[in-house]
Amino acid sequence: MEYQPIGVFDSGFGGLTVLREIEQALPQYDFLYLGDNARAPYGTRSFETVYAYTLEAVEWLFNRGCCLIILACNTASAKALRTIQQKDLPLIAPDRRVLGVIRPVTELIGTITKSRHVGVLATAGTVASQSYVIEIAKQFPDITVVQEACPMWVPLLENNELEGAGADYFVKQHIDRILAADSRIDTLVLGCTHYTLFEPKIRRYITDDISLISQGTIVAKSLEDYLRRHPEIAERCTRQGKRDFYTSETTDFFERLAPLFYGRQIRCRQRTGDFPH
Repeated sequence: MEYQPIGVFDSGFGGLTVLREIEQALPQYDFLYLGDNARAPYGTRSFETVYAYTLEAVEWLFNRGCCLIILACNTASAKALRTIQQKDLPLIAPDRRVLGVIRPVTELIGTITKSRHVGVLATAGTVASQSYVIEIAKQFPDITVVQEACPMWVPLLENNELEGAGADYFVKQHIDRILAADSRIDTLVLGCTHYTLFEPKIRRYITDDISLISQGTIVAKSLEDYLRRHPEIAERCTRQGKRDFYTSETTDFFERLAPLFYGRQIRCRQRTGDFPH
């Protein structure tokens, strides 16, 4: 059978936290991960640029056999997913699917919050897109959503400064801001796949009655359910437990930082093909 892995795309390293959870739920499947580290971060880029970059990545993954792709990047999910699903897939790959990471979280949020006040911590791009606000309103119009852009969090992680004083400063700054904006918040959504690594620090600045929602486990369960509901896709995905990793940056850079997000050492290849910088 032709190699048809499930593709996982992120602008950098954050998607590895999602892949780690997906693998635990679906270890038998093959996965191909692509990080566009050379052009990260996506969070401050325009809608048009994020869409163009994401579509290039989707086509690259399709060309390597993927029939199902997870955009494990909130910014790409917010700024590019809907256009790719509605405009591009019918033309370039009507029999393939691209899914995001925002909707699985918003579908569950109403079962978690009791006060009906939710905070979203995300990149500037995801906040500007209003994707969480819009999707939560569709499912649960009674919920009030407050957003807080945290532009320094991703650079801190990707410069290996998680344990530095700067990380503590910026985590406390943004937690204080969002809770000051709405004191009734009882649920905080980490709206960027990188942010799960900040969980221990975030918990220092919130009370025990505030729920902290990270995406990896939710997305993994959602994908498992999707494959169960769509056997025509599941049957096409190969199952040899194979893992392939690609980056648009140098491999030594990727391999050096990947364990922070993935939990173990990996070997990767620099992506090749028609994927311009």
